[in-house]
Amino acid sequence: PEMDIPAAFKEAQALAPQERGRWKVASPSEHLARGEWWRVFDDSVLDTLEQQAAEANPGLKAAAARVVQARAVAGIARADRAPQVDVGFGPTRSRLSAVAAGLPEGAGVPTTTTWRALASVSYEVDLFGRVANSVSAAQSDAEGAQATYRSVLLALQADVATFYFALRQTDAELALLRDTVRLREESVQLLQRRFDAGDIGELDLARAKTELATTQSDAVGLERTRAEQEHALAVLLGKAPAAFTLAPAPVAGTAPPPIPPGLPSALLERRPDIAAAQRAMAAANARIGVARSAFFPSLVLTGNGGFESADLSDLFRWSSRTWLLGPLFGTLLTQTVFDGGRRQANVERTRGALEESVADYRQRVLAAFGEVEDSLAALRVLAEQAGHQRQAIANSRRAVHISRSRYDAGLVNYLDVIDAQRSLLAAERQATQIQGAREASTVALVRALGGGWSSVE
Repeated sequence: PEMDIPAAFKEAQALAPQERGRWKVASPSEHLARGEWWRVFDDSVLDTLEQQAAEANPGLKAAAARVVQARAVAGIARADRAPQVDVGFGPTRSRLSAVAAGLPEGAGVPTTTTWRALASVSYEVDLFGRVANSVSAAQSDAEGAQATYRSVLLALQADVATFYFALRQTDAELALLRDTVRLREESVQLLQRRFDAGDIGELDLARAKTELATTQSDAVGLERTRAEQEHALAVLLGKAPAAFTLAPAPVAGTAPPPIPPGLPSALLERRPDIAAAQRAMAAANARIGVARSAFFPSLVLTGNGGFESADLSDLFRWSSRTWLLGPLFGTLLTQTVFDGGRRQANVERTRGALEESVADYRQRVLAAFGEVEDSLAALRVLAEQAGHQRQAIANSRRAVHISRSRYDAGLVNYLDVIDAQRSLLAAERQATQIQGAREASTVALVRALGGGWSSVE
């Protein structure tokens, strides 16, 4: 259907020219093989996880099985294009009535046994497109199932990458908290010695111990989060959580690779879910033709031939041959005259199904544009936020150094030191979360664009 396709993505205008064209699309159409887009992150562990998920994820296997089913249904529909041939062998035993045999009432009529070895052929002449439209609909359904499989595969790859980077973000926060715990343990030990020597009051020691316990509590909470993320990743890989462990490795602080959005029109060719919606429209359109063909006569050619004999020993003699052209029972050309509006209602139903599939197609296209714009906006804002956060960390570290020096000189109380340290920890955790969000948004952008990225141009 006609769509109002924008000339460019609104959020792409903020990208630098080199970021718009640095990468090229590996597959220009949705039906071609997808590129291993996750390799742009240059993470060997992620590469291994993606391969394991593609090989063992149960949801992906179920989608592949649905493709096999849809292709088999298309094969069933195509079989109607060919004649149907049946063979049979066996006897029949019968006796006519005396009246039917032209004999007086009560006359004896012998019982006869007839042996037959026959082959029958039937073929529907597709005068008004019923068979052709049925084949077209089934073929579109099969192509839609294939596109849905690619959509499931892309979603699986994106989910694996998203959970992986979320896990690495948690590792980075845990490493940060553990370093902070170590530093605060050293501070408590130092303050304990000074308290024992009578240099400070108990209030400073109590405050230091409170901050240590709070940080330890935060670290324990993150360990629970990491365990849940690891379990979720194991399920995506098709493994039991008890059989999967991923060693801690904090996410790198480098910016994620730039992903150019390309042109909005290309999105319609590369998104597998949009391709599936388009195939659904084609199938619904073909089924209108199937429904309309019921208003016209159907022509079925039939014939059979073989051997027929009263004695089994004479069955295959040349003189026992027999044949019949045309239907044995019924008529050759059939046409329904009155059905109470059944056929018209069926046509209206198929037209409604087509309108539904068109609306679903438009909705999927609009949703795809929205997902791309959201991801581009998120990456733009997060990049700017990361720059401000780096400045915040630098200032917080300076504040910690100054407050510590002033405390050692006796100019401020320990509460100022705690506030400065707390601000630094919050800023560093926020920076880690922003980094994780940038990785997740990059994955979301690739997923919204339909995947399929290759090497640098």
